[in-house]
Amino acid sequence: VVTRNDVEESLKAIFQYVKDKEQLFEELRSQIEEIQQRISVKQRERDYWLEYKNVGSKIHAEKINSLEEDIKKVKDELQRTAEYYRDALNAVKEENKSLFDRHLKLLSEQALKSAVGYLDKNCRREIQENEWLKEEVKIYRKEERDLKASVQLLEEENTSLVAKLIDTKLQNLIK
Repeated sequence: VVTRNDVEESLKAIFQYVKDKEQLFEELRSQIEEIQQRISVKQRERDYWLEYKNVGSKIHAEKINSLEEDIKKVKDELQRTAEYYRDALNAVKEENKSLFDRHLKLLSEQALKSAVGYLDKNCRREIQENEWLKEEVKIYRKEERDLKASVQLLEEENTSLVAKLIDTKLQNLIK
């Protein structure tokens, strides 16, 4: 004999069982939705990386190559610019040295003239004579070089004339 209490308890147990199963189903459904969301996220990430692999990596490789070429061009330009400025610096240094030497020479000449101005007449005359003698030595050295060149030309001419004379005498003897 089944009593009403037994039926109610049985029904309560069944309701509790159904309720537990529904709660379990609800938990499973929420877990499934969460897993589906994770799968969706992972699928989007996979799609992104596949697209990057197929398209983006090529674009980035081209950008990298382009940037490497730009770096090379900049380095070459830097080297050319450095060489230009190095040459310009050397030219300026040479010009400054030349100007300094010329200025120093002018100052020494001016100092010499100023010093000569303080000397007595005899010393000034001796200095002028010394300068005149230096100029005369230059003239005589030039004349000496010219004479040596003339003597060498005459010797060469004499040598050729003597050679011709000997050749002519030999030919006359042979005949």
